[in-house]
Amino acid sequence: MKYNKVIKSKFLERPNRFIAYCEVENNTEKVHVKNTGRCKELLIPGCDVYLEESDNPNRKTRYSLIAVQKGKRLINMDSQVPNKVVIEALKNKKIILPGLDEDIKYIKPEKTYGKSRFDIYLETENNKVFVEIKGATLEVDDIVMFPDAKTERGVKHINELVEASKEGYKCYIIFVIQMEDVLYFTPNNKMHKELGEALVEAENKGVHVLAYDTIVRPDSLEIDKRIKVTL
Repeated sequence: MKYNKVIKSKFLERPNRFIAYCEVENNTEKVHVKNTGRCKELLIPGCDVYLEESDNPNRKTRYSLIAVQKGKRLINMDSQVPNKVVIEALKNKKIILPGLDEDIKYIKPEKTYGKSRFDIYLETENNKVFVEIKGATLEVDDIVMFPDAKTERGVKHINELVEASKEGYKCYIIFVIQMEDVLYFTPNNKMHKELGEALVEAENKGVHVLAYDTIVRPDSLEIDKRIKVTL
């Protein structure tokens, strides 16, 4: 997944979850933040960030904040991109879903089931499949966690996947680790215990819980390898 017109900048402040101020060519620029999570451990005043310049002249903000440098690690924090890289990886077989050894015949983003809209729906010769995708940017000591804030919506999605599984769909949750070189993924039970419990219940009911790290560059993001999940 490639970005266009990416520039390096300095993060200054984030007055709300949608907007940040960054230093661009010695000027203070208001930019759109493509992640509504807290990201307090990432967006520290003075840190290096990467911005994508928009070609849309009608936008209120010229730039979108897409990545941040945390020490030696570059972290993509664009919450809109995990779905795209997973679809790419499924199509080019960089991701092989366990228990699904048939070629994908049909794939589309977003499909409603019950009261939820899952991120990906696909079909093979003999299976109908739902895939829910969560981007993860919270890292402590090379361990990645999700979420960084409570998400009742996330719990609802997990529970709906369990129901879909009972109806015969194959169901998967994929955590896209938006960084490289991590040890493993685990739910952030201190932040949202109910989500961690829902993941354990889902796995026990046949929902596959997976995590993949990514190759992060200032102007691109690509699925790399499957990493360990510890529930």
